[in-house]
Amino acid sequence: MLKNLFATHAIETHAEAGDPSQVGPHGETTLKRALTARHLIMLGIGAIIGAGIFVITGQAAAEHAGPAIILSFVLAGIACALAALCYAEFAAMIPVSGSAYSYSYATLGEYVAWFVGWSLVLEYLFTVATVASGWSGYFNKLLSLASGWIGHDISLPAILSSAPFTVVDGHIQATGMLINLPAVAIIAAITGLCYVGITQSAFVNSIIVAIKVVVILLFIAFAAKYVNPDHWHPFIPANEGESKYGWSGVGRAAAIVFFSYIGFDAVSTAAAEAKNPQRDMPIGIMGSLVLCTILYIIVAGILTGIADFRLLGTPEPVATALDNYPSLRWLQVIVVIGAVTGLSSVILVMLMGQPRIFYSMARDGLIPAFFGRIHKKFRTPHVGTVVVGVLASALGGLFNIGVLGEMVAMGTLLAFATVCVGVLVLRYSRPELKRAFRVPAPWLVCPLGAIACLALFLQSFVEHWRWMVTWILIGQVIYFGYGYWHSKLRSQGS
Repeated sequence: MLKNLFATHAIETHAEAGDPSQVGPHGETTLKRALTARHLIMLGIGAIIGAGIFVITGQAAAEHAGPAIILSFVLAGIACALAALCYAEFAAMIPVSGSAYSYSYATLGEYVAWFVGWSLVLEYLFTVATVASGWSGYFNKLLSLASGWIGHDISLPAILSSAPFTVVDGHIQATGMLINLPAVAIIAAITGLCYVGITQSAFVNSIIVAIKVVVILLFIAFAAKYVNPDHWHPFIPANEGESKYGWSGVGRAAAIVFFSYIGFDAVSTAAAEAKNPQRDMPIGIMGSLVLCTILYIIVAGILTGIADFRLLGTPEPVATALDNYPSLRWLQVIVVIGAVTGLSSVILVMLMGQPRIFYSMARDGLIPAFFGRIHKKFRTPHVGTVVVGVLASALGGLFNIGVLGEMVAMGTLLAFATVCVGVLVLRYSRPELKRAFRVPAPWLVCPLGAIACLALFLQSFVEHWRWMVTWILIGQVIYFGYGYWHSKLRSQGS
């Protein structure tokens, strides 16, 4: 299996930077190698910093952890760092599109790879929908602020800017709304950008990342002056049952805010488009994770220090926290603009990642071949990009951010745990392989990474097990109904 995967990688890397044809040895159009370490770090920051700071932090604090959301970020960050080390070893050794799917294919076999790939579909598809829902909240807040300036209400009515369905105790309930129109619109716009090409997308992403990092630094610099330590007491609110506050709430919030860290996975999906993946992939993955973790912890502390955490359970918690400070109204405007642009970059990176996972799965015959088609002019997986855009638009327009975010976290945690196991398996089965980056103390780091990810997975699974089991069953039907019979690996072995 690993030999076949490296052979495929040879095809993908055939088109060097100086080769204008950009085709493989059999005439196939290949993905364009255009990304440097700086691009990869910016892609990681673009995906990681977004909904985590602007949306999830406030909601997890309000519903589960209180000011102890800081501890939740630390717990999630530790689990994520362990998984990121494993990702870095794989990404440098097997620099192909497909992320954890490709790594699992090489080490644990086709069936496990399918399971991981299907979990990644859950991660990326639902992330786009989740972040678009948060973007909608800030966009409408921006319209509301603009209404005050021009003296005329231009904000959208709730019926057109809120999801018509929510999930309560595992069951779908109608909200009386019609559609979250801004969420649908932003996904459609960015899908068009991703269709055009990886270079243009990375360039736009770099600009957006610069804007939102400046906005976050401004928030830290000016809002920190208004921190009231009384808001941090009690730091861990008394347990009210069902993972609401107390240490159980901290654990549940850690599983939710894990959503905030998943962007580094998107870096690995662009490995086949990196100029020097052996050197640049570990830099991109670990660099973006470290920088973002520091910012998350600082912002979480300030956010819960300037407002009562119970007030932060809104679609735009950072803007809500600043409502109480008229002297910071200018900062609120900047934060809202930064959130609108920043969340856009998360959608951009995730819409880049998912079609490339489909590309890898189609290459292996596990899903229909049209998902693996590369546009001859733009050299992007254009069919997969359109399909993902349409599905994500439907999810973002119909469901609220809460259930979408938890589904994302569960799919991601399963994929990360599998990658941790895969590194250890490959160390044993293929110790002779050249590794540009090696996980330190793998017999400790890899098991701890897998255990930490699975422990966080169970936090959300207890409540949303129906949806997770349903998703897994749908994946089994697709695999045994199509993938098993069209598998290229299976046909080569027969």
